[in-house]
This record gives sequence, C-alpha cells and structure tokens, in this order.
Amino acid sequence: MTALATHAGVPHTGENELLAALPPAELARWSPLLEPVTLKLGQVLSESGTPIGHVYFPTTAIVSLLYVLADGASAEIAVVGREGVVGISLFMGGETTPSRAVVQSAGTGFRLRGQAMKDAFEGAGPVMHLMLRYTQALITQMAQTAVCNRHHSLDQQLCRWLLLSLDRLKGHELVMTQELIANMLGVRREGVTEAALKLQASGLIRYVRGHISVLDRPGLEARTCECYAAVKNEYDRLLPARMAT
Repeated sequence: MTALATHAGVPHTGENELLAALPPAELARWSPLLEPVTLKLGQVLSESGTPIGHVYFPTTAIVSLLYVLADGASAEIAVVGREGVVGISLFMGGETTPSRAVVQSAGTGFRLRGQAMKDAFEGAGPVMHLMLRYTQALITQMAQTAVCNRHHSLDQQLCRWLLLSLDRLKGHELVMTQELIANMLGVRREGVTEAALKLQASGLIRYVRGHISVLDRPGLEARTCECYAAVKNEYDRLLPARMAT
C-alpha cells in the first residue's frame, strides 16, 4: 500500500515554482486535478523501467533521481525540489525512465495524472515551453553531476550537494544520515564521515544524529567547485521564480 497521503487542507500551489510560473488560466485548469500529497522519507515515486502514472511537483520535499546498477549500487544523478517536477520522461514521450525517484527529504507536494500532463504538453502552449526549459535545466544538472563526480574531491561534491539541497528547502537544516548521503554520492560512508567532519571543523556545518545545520553558507559556496554555480546559473536563467505571463 502506498505511503502517499492527501492533506486535509490544500497547500498553495505557489510553493512550487513551476506551478507558480504558469499563466493564471493554465493553473486554473490544473487546480482541480492537482492532488496535495505527503511524501515520506525513502518513498519511491517511480522505479526504473516502470511506466510513470503521475508527475510530482514537490513543495517542501526533495526528491533524488538515482541510477541503480545491477548489483544494487546507486548514485544520484539529479535532485528535484520546489523548483521542479518529477517525471519528465512522461511528457517527453519516453513513458519510462532508467532512473529511480526517491524522496530524499520528507515533505509535501502535488501530483498530477500523467495523461493530464501529456494533454497540456501536447497542446504546444505555455505548459510545453515551461517544461522544456525545466528539462534543459535538469539535463544541465545531470551533466554537471557526472563531471563533478569524476573530477572533484569528495569535500567539494558534498558542498555542492548540500547547497543544491538547501536551494530546494526553506531554512538551513537537512535531516539526512551519512549513509544516505553516501548512497546519493555513490561513495563509501567513511568518506562522507571524513568530509563532513572537515566541514564541521571549519565551522561550516553542524552534524548531530542525522541533522545537518548549515552555519556558514558563503563559506560552503567558497569551498565548493564551479559545478554548483554552473547548475544554479542555468536554473536562474531558464526558470526565474515567477515568469512573465
């Protein structure tokens, strides 16, 4: 049985920046179809090779897109939060995806039936153009993640990961175990422990029992590689928080 639950009250759709960027007429058509949901930590929203039935618009949750190998090992290829949507394969015509979508940070969001998304996308109007811009930004994140994992230190990767996650949350605290971070980055847990201790010793973060508090964000930005800025700049360029309609 799914862990998905419907809220008693409907959160404001503006909490998701893609929904907020829709012209009022488009959003009015979607509003009755958007189902508010609770997304639980570790919940799988879509599985590799399985047809996608819904797309998800996170509001306070963060979702990781993971590539899973035959032996069960996995690595994160992108992260999606309030700036985006989970399930681009559905409206891009693929129907399935080779990645797994897993809730990385529990929270809320909306889901929309896949057919409703496809109908809006195929209308070649504002929805299509908005989703194509978002897809371009997401592809940039995936490409930059691959480069970062190959060429930059684990310290830099962890800083990048923390900053991308913070951009998708309100506040400066993440609830995340080192084991889960290691699975996301595709490295050993001991490596994450060492990198986190270095950041803590430098006064950049505080890590206590799965709670990571960022104490010095500018310090993290100075310590990370250029990959974080490359991804953020592309999202800012393609997806301003509220587009002119």
